Amino acid sequence: MSELNFINNKHLLWRAGFGVGLSQVSDLKKMNRKEILKELFTEDHSQNIEYTTVDIEPADYVASKATAEMRKEIQKTNQKQNQELNLNFLEKMVNSKNQLQEKMAFFWHGHFATRINNPKFNKHQLNIIRKHSLGNFKNLLFEVSKSPAMLSFLNNQQNKKGHPNENFAREVMELFTMGIGNYTEKDIREAARAFTGWGYDKDANFIERPKQHDEGSKTFLGKTGNFSGDDVLNIILEQKATAKFITKKIYKFFVNEKTDENIINTLSENFYSSGYDLKKLMNEIFSSEWFYDKKNIGNRIKSPTELMVGMMRIIPMNIQNPENLTVYQKLLGQMLLYPPNVAGWPSGKSWIDSSTLMLRLQIPQIWSGLRPLEVTPRSDDDIEMGLKSREALKKAFKNPNITIDWAKVEKAFNKKDCEDFLISNPDNLSMNSVQNFSDKSIKMNIINLMSTPEYQLM
Repeated sequence: MSELNFINNKHLLWRAGFGVGLSQVSDLKKMNRKEILKELFTEDHSQNIEYTTVDIEPADYVASKATAEMRKEIQKTNQKQNQELNLNFLEKMVNSKNQLQEKMAFFWHGHFATRINNPKFNKHQLNIIRKHSLGNFKNLLFEVSKSPAMLSFLNNQQNKKGHPNENFAREVMELFTMGIGNYTEKDIREAARAFTGWGYDKDANFIERPKQHDEGSKTFLGKTGNFSGDDVLNIILEQKATAKFITKKIYKFFVNEKTDENIINTLSENFYSSGYDLKKLMNEIFSSEWFYDKKNIGNRIKSPTELMVGMMRIIPMNIQNPENLTVYQKLLGQMLLYPPNVAGWPSGKSWIDSSTLMLRLQIPQIWSGLRPLEVTPRSDDDIEMGLKSREALKKAFKNPNITIDWAKVEKAFNKKDCEDFLISNPDNLSMNSVQNFSDKSIKMNIINLMSTPEYQLM
């Protein structure tokens, strides 16, 4: 296989998954694109994200009648269950053979962003997006829109006839489907009326409450009728603007933040014609020669999740205190289940500042036991992380006690150039400078390569 094909395979594994796994090192140069794509597009819906802690009655329904001690216990249980969901989702990204399915789920987790305390609702939401991540966007949109996590986060439980709440109606058009400029304020008001009565019961089941639904005539996106919430979502899906909005966001996430309008228009038309078939869209992207253009390789800054998962896939780790991986998520600015707002996480250069860059470069050494975690207090987003200061976070931190099987790593990389598998564009890297700080062992080469600015890119 040519060197170019090898680079393309590596590019595909990073964009359609979370990078090269240790088990793939020996075969990656032999594999062709069709073999990799076939493996990537295999799905597994048999394993849901779960938590093991026993449920207590949902906080939403007991908080008003609970004692202070009960509320404290509810909060403690919720935190533990949400932490389990977070780590189980992370573990799936690291170890699942269905890498594209998990990468798409990670994408949708940021697209349909919700931030609530109820772990039962969060579990339900995560498993919806994992189930439909490579399926049909219509099914995904309908199920997420009716999920208790979304109904709770965007206040549709309070959306009633005569007193419509516009939060969900606004965001479903602005952020989840069409984008700004393709609807009016009147469309938002009319859509909100259509969604009146949508809610959930204490067992997290979607319910329609007929007495709270506005049965009056509504005019939405140029159509008039006694529309329900389902009708509104169907009308939204009839708009080509929806196909283009979703296609463009997927392109920016999986291909390049600098968009090519001609390519996006073609992808969008095909996506719309397919009836919103996500698998077809992603296959068209990853099978296209333009996806492998030099300008699209190594141009994206890894999100904190992609950075951490990528490291964990190539270095086999036994983590005795995995709960402390959430500390790194907080410090790097991307804690799963806790997006900053309904728009989800930012991307690109927003991941990097003086504080996060230093930690990103140091994590390989910290996890390898070569240096301690050092946290510099910073005030601007500590409140967002729910902390009085980063020193408070440091006090809460316990060493994750990571044991790495370096013998397994050295066996996999024997007689191989580590940089070929770890760096998207090895030509941009000076191996002399890397080896100046190394004893030239495979272990130190890998740690030092992961500590370079070039490893931050994919």
